[in-house]
Amino acid sequence: MIADPKTNISRIDIGLNNEGKREIKGDSANMVAGQSRKKFLLCAVGVFVSYFYYGILQESITKGKYGSGDHEEKFTYTLALVFVQCIINAICAKSAMALFSKDKDTTPMKMFAACSLTYLGAMLASNQSLQYISYPTQVLGKSVKPIPVMILGILFAGKRYPPAKFLFILMICIGVAMFMFKDKKPTAKEETHTFGFGEVLLMVSLTFDGLTGATQDRMRSNHKTGAYHMMLFVNLFSILWLALGLVFTGEGIAFLGFVQRYPSVMPKMVTFGIASAIGQVFIFITVTSFGPLPCSIITTTRKFFTILGSVILFSNPMYPRQWAGTVLVFMGLGLDSAYGKEKKDAKLER
Repeated sequence: MIADPKTNISRIDIGLNNEGKREIKGDSANMVAGQSRKKFLLCAVGVFVSYFYYGILQESITKGKYGSGDHEEKFTYTLALVFVQCIINAICAKSAMALFSKDKDTTPMKMFAACSLTYLGAMLASNQSLQYISYPTQVLGKSVKPIPVMILGILFAGKRYPPAKFLFILMICIGVAMFMFKDKKPTAKEETHTFGFGEVLLMVSLTFDGLTGATQDRMRSNHKTGAYHMMLFVNLFSILWLALGLVFTGEGIAFLGFVQRYPSVMPKMVTFGIASAIGQVFIFITVTSFGPLPCSIITTTRKFFTILGSVILFSNPMYPRQWAGTVLVFMGLGLDSAYGKEKKDAKLER
């Protein structure tokens, strides 16, 4: 910092680094870092709260019973649900762009199109895997999501992480898996279960997660990508792919008939979409400001903190394995925050 002798007010000292980029130094760097931590915490809380309500609405829609007696039906229109969700996300992103974003985005449309494909692929493969594997198995598999994000980020986006970061992220993943996995006696079918189509779908979902992260990293590294631009165009392309799917599978017509029979489902779907849109705003701000890996850590630990809060508030018992998983998660998060930063984070550039 440099003190102004006339006003006695400290000014920010900005110099040039070896690459010719402006670099914030001294106390001002600590100030910017503090603001960055507050922004990251705000994004994390926003994701946790919005997706907590999102999960409640999703279960209410997909697990609810419609009709009665012999005419009772279940909601099975996954493509339609995600379609409505993406429409509301796009409207929210467009509104946010008009209000808050005046900068020009330089990201090519083909990158948004590719990102939307991998994003949808991960979500659909994950949901479909539940037709073949148990929910605990899916949770166990998806809890390692940050690992493929890191690996494919290194392979396709040229990212570099310190060795310690791999250890800390692995601690978080193992801790979440230990906490989420439910103790349950296997049935005769599960005892003879071998690696099959459900596990293949889970691996496909994780691969798509990694490719999505790598694509987003390339956007951040090579282009001027705004959070609301990314949210808008990823959802617009997702709407296109989902519309094609609704037409070619016939699900669109079936869904319209379902809504005509049970119109009460639409307000739930709209509220579900709004909760998703708010969550996505925080997710895309996190991705564009901090990168896909911190975002994947937030989304991975979201379920953990939700269930942990339930355990504390309602005095539900915890197994020793779950206590061990809790310790691992908090140790991993703390160590990653203190020692797992990328080397370039030591210099805050503008």
